[in-house]
Amino acid sequence: MRREAIRSPRPSRLARFILWALKWGLLAGLALCGAFGWFVYDALRPAPDTMPHTDGIVALTGGQGRVDTSLRLLMQNRGDKLLISGVDPQATQQDLLPPHLPDSVKDRITLGYLARSTIENASETAAWVADNHIHTLTVVTAGYHMRRALVELRRTLPGVTLYPYPVIPPALAHPFEPSTLHLLLREFAKWLGALAGFEHTPVRVTG
Repeated sequence: MRREAIRSPRPSRLARFILWALKWGLLAGLALCGAFGWFVYDALRPAPDTMPHTDGIVALTGGQGRVDTSLRLLMQNRGDKLLISGVDPQATQQDLLPPHLPDSVKDRITLGYLARSTIENASETAAWVADNHIHTLTVVTAGYHMRRALVELRRTLPGVTLYPYPVIPPALAHPFEPSTLHLLLREFAKWLGALAGFEHTPVRVTG
């Protein structure tokens, strides 16, 4: 009697779909982990040692050190004019600017009161850029916020050259603490949302 070859049963359609989903889910997870690692590395990079002179500087409020850094750049003549975007409606020039600031410097500063999100920062900046004929712009914001800010600014300023100048707030001094990782993960998700065209409320850090 001839023996019949024993064939292994073929996996069902459901089993093949599960294997396919697991494989692509694993690949997607690895890609996201890699993207998040790059995002953290980029968020912690210090500002460049040298920056070109630009027509304007914009500081996106919402975290420590942004306004002070933008004022320092202006006083070093790294830019001709400065927009501080997203200023609290109750704040005045006296509240934000140091008292010893020369009038010749104050005259080059505009306070923007309209923005309450990163997208509104971009819209407010676009109006100021058009009014002041800005072609090159230094962007001052927190390192973790810079990627999302550049996404929105490039959408509203397609003809303007942007130069990022990140600020590393004290909150990122210990990047592997749970609270800091939570901040970075949240901002990473918002950056992905910005790439997809979704609007988000900006993260505000005071420490």
